[in-house]
Amino acid sequence: MKIITNVTEMQALAKELKKTNSIGFVPTMGYLHEGHLQLIRKAREENDITIVSIFVNPLQFGPNEDFATYPRDFERDVSVCLEEGVDIIFNPSVAEMYPKPLSVKVLAQARTDVLCGNSRPGHFDGVATVLTKLFHLILPDRVYLGMKDAQQVAVVEGLIADFNFPIELIPVPTVREEDGLAKSSRNVNLMPEEREQAPEIYRALLAAKNKIEAGERSIESLVTMIRNDITQKTSGTIDYVEIYSFPDLQTIEKVKGKIIIAIAVQFTKVRLIDNMVLSIE
Repeated sequence: MKIITNVTEMQALAKELKKTNSIGFVPTMGYLHEGHLQLIRKAREENDITIVSIFVNPLQFGPNEDFATYPRDFERDVSVCLEEGVDIIFNPSVAEMYPKPLSVKVLAQARTDVLCGNSRPGHFDGVATVLTKLFHLILPDRVYLGMKDAQQVAVVEGLIADFNFPIELIPVPTVREEDGLAKSSRNVNLMPEEREQAPEIYRALLAAKNKIEAGERSIESLVTMIRNDITQKTSGTIDYVEIYSFPDLQTIEKVKGKIIIAIAVQFTKVRLIDNMVLSIE
């Protein structure tokens, strides 16, 4: 396994590999967990070469967000990647990726004014900008993203289509703890009592799914039910509970077609997100 920190070296090697190999790419911010491992395993199954980027991207953090405290453990990440058979880790510094102020940024215009994008202005611009750079450096045939951040999947789908990147996006189902909590690098920042409460987010999603399967089609009723469940069973503050079409993330009048039920809850030191995508006749 190679560890590359230089953008020129990464792009040159990718060009060489691309001549005779398919490249699967897993973009991460490190502190790898089981969710990332599922992405890596899927990439290895479907490609000749698997490349994992580990880069905490400052462009996608707001002024009051957790860039400085975002969990990092590069030595452990290397050990995990080695065990999983990753071929290359790309681990550039911030100075390497952004040696001077950018003269051009990617502006994510659609699918960003709802859910996390509504309370995190500029976040998806940062995601789209760094992925544009990474796509040019790594030249992947396929990129693997977790459905836990379904809005990110939707935005990246648009990025790939709009800019004609010759890349196939592979969304991978959310990996969960035994109690249902979506795996996340940020879960370590939950207080003990919050960790006990956090699975209620997924339980609220399951309860909404059951209601829909029983015939409920009212967006307002479902959102109210989910809000009540989370408010009564956790100490977290609800950022949003929303239901939209997917992947377009457009407002809908009632539950029909392919939809996403999405939740964000702010605990003391960490904001958790979760969602469920359903196809309803």
